[in-house]
Amino acid sequence: MPMILAANANAQGSHVGEWRHPDAWERPASNLENAVRLARIAEAGKFDLLFLADGNGVRNLDKPDLFAATSPSDRPGVFEPVTLLSALAMVTEHIGLVATTTTTYDEPFAVARRFASLDHLSKGRAGWNLVTTSNPGDALNFSHEAHVPREDRYERAAEFAGVVKGLWDSWADDAFPQDKASGRFLDPSRVHALNHRGKHFQVAGPLNAPRPPQGHPVIFSAGQSETGKELSAATADCVFAIEGTIDNARRLYADLKSRLPRYGRTADSLKVLSGVTIFTGETEAEAEALFQELEDLVSPAVGLDYLSKMVGARMAEYPLDGPMPIFAAEHVGPTGIGRAIIAMAAAENLTVRQTYKRILPQMAGNLFKGSAMQVADQMEEWFKTQACDGFMIAAPVVPTGLERFIRLVVPELRHRGLFRREYEGRTLRENLGLARPANRFFPVVAG
Repeated sequence: MPMILAANANAQGSHVGEWRHPDAWERPASNLENAVRLARIAEAGKFDLLFLADGNGVRNLDKPDLFAATSPSDRPGVFEPVTLLSALAMVTEHIGLVATTTTTYDEPFAVARRFASLDHLSKGRAGWNLVTTSNPGDALNFSHEAHVPREDRYERAAEFAGVVKGLWDSWADDAFPQDKASGRFLDPSRVHALNHRGKHFQVAGPLNAPRPPQGHPVIFSAGQSETGKELSAATADCVFAIEGTIDNARRLYADLKSRLPRYGRTADSLKVLSGVTIFTGETEAEAEALFQELEDLVSPAVGLDYLSKMVGARMAEYPLDGPMPIFAAEHVGPTGIGRAIIAMAAAENLTVRQTYKRILPQMAGNLFKGSAMQVADQMEEWFKTQACDGFMIAAPVVPTGLERFIRLVVPELRHRGLFRREYEGRTLRENLGLARPANRFFPVVAG
């Protein structure tokens, strides 16, 4: 299998200062023309998929400097992702279209229907990024007084995913003959009512959509806690991983793959994509110059607010050039990213200022920087030593960073036999090397 390449489709990029750069989009908030151009750039580069992260609320109102500058993960002015990807399905032919939807503040029937529709509209290119929502403030937009506890969120997510998959199997693949001569629009013997009754959901079904072209749209996840990894092993086809070192990435990769046999799965049935921000140029010096340009666009006040957001503590209370504090686990931010930042700062004896400068260009993930040859060397090492099956790429500045990566690095990857020259299949599953799931209610009879 070739290396998997996914493009982060955030129009404001992956760096707090990126949208201010002269080469960045003009007026990127909810701009369809920009999204269309980015999708076409990624498809021309033969990327496997576009990925849209999402949230369910406006965040950081309590951090005025960061709120005004806009953190890339806040997205205060974006399209609802499935709506946008449905539009992009009309102007692309091959690239996968993956959107985030929460299991904590949504309903299985609605999610199953949205992604089945996207899969039909795109002729088999849809993917669902399953999340449990880490931001407590989102709860207030869904008639909750407080965020759902973590253990309940993951328990709910597991049941949610099972219901969605069951609904996608509501109809046999041949259930809609739509035969004018006989008058049979559908075959009543080829539909199954789910009649699910569980702890969190009661869903009768069937889904009011034919079975998706992929059988099931590709399911992505990103949890790296014990419960998150177990949920991925049980339900996901792909995992987005954020590990700051290759050794940690190898351990996570091996851990995730080792969990699959108890769910009757093989190692190839789960793909691991490492999140990475890539600064590249014609030379190493050109890549470094872009890196420094972005750093200069972020004030200390914005940097401190961003660090506060990521680790869940008020960093303005600590000396800017003093050592980065080591917080107790319960004080760290709502995701594994916060813990990774604390561990990195401790291992490298970073100050508060050095810590926020370190994470700003890469959103606490991994960072590859240098010439095309240097970046390709790093990508090859990660791929060939089982640190990942591919990469979720943020390439500053949008869109020129992605264009630069495709122009400079992709040819080097192809020269090494690591990446495709043409799409292998018609669907996202086919291009990722994933099997089409059998219908649990209408198995194919051999012979």
